[in-house]
Amino acid sequence: MTKATGLRVGVVGCGYWGSKHIRVLHSLESVSTIAVIDPNPDRALQLSRNYPALEAYKDLDEALPHLDAVIIATPPSTHKPLALKAIEAGVHVMVEKPLATTAADARDMIEAAKAKDVVLMVGHTFEYHSAVWQLREMVQRKELGDLYYLDTARLNLGLYQHDCNVLFDLAPHDVSILNYVLGATPVSVQCWSSHHANAKLEDVGYLRLHYKNPDVTANVHVSWLDPCKVRRVTMVGSQKMVIFNDLSSEERIKVHDKGVSQSPQLGEDLTQPPMSYRYGDVVSPHLVMNEPLMVEDEHFVDCILLGMSPLTGGANGLAVVEVLEAAQLSAAEGREVLIDEIRAGGPQKVVLEEVKIHQNGSASVGELR
Repeated sequence: MTKATGLRVGVVGCGYWGSKHIRVLHSLESVSTIAVIDPNPDRALQLSRNYPALEAYKDLDEALPHLDAVIIATPPSTHKPLALKAIEAGVHVMVEKPLATTAADARDMIEAAKAKDVVLMVGHTFEYHSAVWQLREMVQRKELGDLYYLDTARLNLGLYQHDCNVLFDLAPHDVSILNYVLGATPVSVQCWSSHHANAKLEDVGYLRLHYKNPDVTANVHVSWLDPCKVRRVTMVGSQKMVIFNDLSSEERIKVHDKGVSQSPQLGEDLTQPPMSYRYGDVVSPHLVMNEPLMVEDEHFVDCILLGMSPLTGGANGLAVVEVLEAAQLSAAEGREVLIDEIRAGGPQKVVLEEVKIHQNGSASVGELR
């Protein structure tokens, strides 16, 4: 079905995420034309079986004159050159996470979009997830009491990427969730990472993010080398504890009315326990479940049509990239890295050479996520 009026949107790269965006865009009444931009004609042919009205282009240069907006769903190393090319043509851009592979590149993209007065948005999908909205509301209402710590785990067996390590592949999700839920960005990062199955790309990483306001520490565990698929966020407070399990078909959020407090002063009686424990009910609040990608893509289109600023705009993407770059530097130098070091240009940032593939040459979208 061809829609009479609306935006003309192209999807650059039609791998796993690109094909999902095409499905979602096809359901939006405000989108009239959807274009597949991929050098592999077989991908376009396969998608056209389900969406016959798709237009197909072999590269971005060929497609840009026919588009109002693009969604870039290609490997991270291609994000900056592809986005800058679209922005220069006056085309609105949404980039899948991470926005870029360095903070400097992210800043260049933000400045270019500002100069051309086009929308620049990053695909931090979980910030459009109703369960994550609920976590943020709990923090804002201080429902958990004083926050003690947060912990996230994003684990699975594969998929190994060709141009970025596990930090840049999986950690953007959790960093964006933490920043959104806390309404803040960390002041420093510590990271420990290692590679096992791949000689060049780290496949296991542990990050510790230190926030100042609220004063809390968050731990992030990511892995491509784990036998179990895990998607979990845990928040522990002085009054309650909550777990968000994104793999649960029901009860994605469970609020545990549990806690621990120091026992009254007992003097020299060391036979008494030093702490008292409270065990209450476990409650699963009702969630109006949504499809985050649908909400995200619709928001991108609305921002273009209505002149709104994206909830996950360039600054949002930059904040996550700053954490990733600080984490990479921390892992390489074995020290805590202040985010201000990254913002100031600081010491020479250490980013995997694999992450910078293609950046000094033409952008290729042939190898897709």
